[in-house]
Amino acid sequence: MMFKAVGDGRPYPDHGLTTPRDWAAIPPRQVRLDQLVTTKSTLDLRSLLSSDSTFYGDLFAHVVSWRGNLYLEDGLHRALRAALQQRLVLHARVLELDAEGRIREQV
Repeated sequence: MMFKAVGDGRPYPDHGLTTPRDWAAIPPRQVRLDQLVTTKSTLDLRSLLSSDSTFYGDLFAHVVSWRGNLYLEDGLHRALRAALQQRLVLHARVLELDAEGRIREQV
């Protein structure tokens, strides 16, 4: 299996990061594809096949770590591209939330 699970929606509380600038404060790291739970069950094929899909957005996927799971919030097309290229990892910005949904201090 490519992902740990395919979800449909965000099970974690709203974290308040809404802009690329908010996410840019989190340094990227490698995340294994088989540890990710998607928050979208469908993908726009144009996003997957577009050569400039990151032109207006972040170069890294956005992942939320909450209650022992890693949720792929943004970057499903990047994750699928990585899988199609037979890569096991994805570079992502990982936001850590505590059990109550508060943002943990980034180290």
